[in-house]
Amino acid sequence: MAAALSSQFHPTTYRSIKNVKTKQLVSCSMQQPSQSNIKVVINGAAKEIGRAAVVAVTKARGMEVAGAVDSHLVGEDIGMVCDMEEALEIPIINDLTMVLGSISQSKATGVVVDFTDPSTVYENVKQATAFGMNSVVYVPRIKLDTVTALSAFCEKASMGCLVAPTLSIGSILLQQAAISASFHYNNVEIVESRPTPTDFPSPDAIQIANNLSNLGQIYNREDISTDVLVRETQLNQSK
Repeated sequence: MAAALSSQFHPTTYRSIKNVKTKQLVSCSMQQPSQSNIKVVINGAAKEIGRAAVVAVTKARGMEVAGAVDSHLVGEDIGMVCDMEEALEIPIINDLTMVLGSISQSKATGVVVDFTDPSTVYENVKQATAFGMNSVVYVPRIKLDTVTALSAFCEKASMGCLVAPTLSIGSILLQQAAISASFHYNNVEIVESRPTPTDFPSPDAIQIANNLSNLGQIYNREDISTDVLVRETQLNQSK
């Protein structure tokens, strides 16, 4: 752990027979900084991505899981739910306010990671903000109106809220690759293929299309009937 190095100047006087000389010596003292881990509340902890977030936080430096909120598996230890070797002694509860109040009383820095759904995310962020905590939101199919409302609310409250369209490293790299390649082509198609498509376009495809449209370049000039976002569904039929 890094330590803070502080310097204090102590004037020390040395007297000799012929004259008096005054020198300043520098004494250094090693002070261990008082650091406290960021308290992370996982809302939607019983979901697959919520369990992955719990494991990631427990392995990260400077963070610790302070609460697990979900309407499923209530009362079970989140460590055991995540198949960890040891229990975290953190039961899953379905009351977000109770967890936020406990962290607020400890005056610790906290953040809420929300994996719930579009119908509850706005109220969840409002609760977190009321207790002085920032939010990270990963809610698939969240509407643009909800994002706009969250932005206006957090700006008014002077609190931060990160709405992440995806938490996949592969998807982020794909988006960056699409942006880099788009400067070398005049036509762009975004093709999605899934075995059992349920909701097209996906949030990832929408984000890529928005990124490309914000570059200030017009694609597919030769064929104005071709949309920037092309949805292609491939269904594998078994013989």
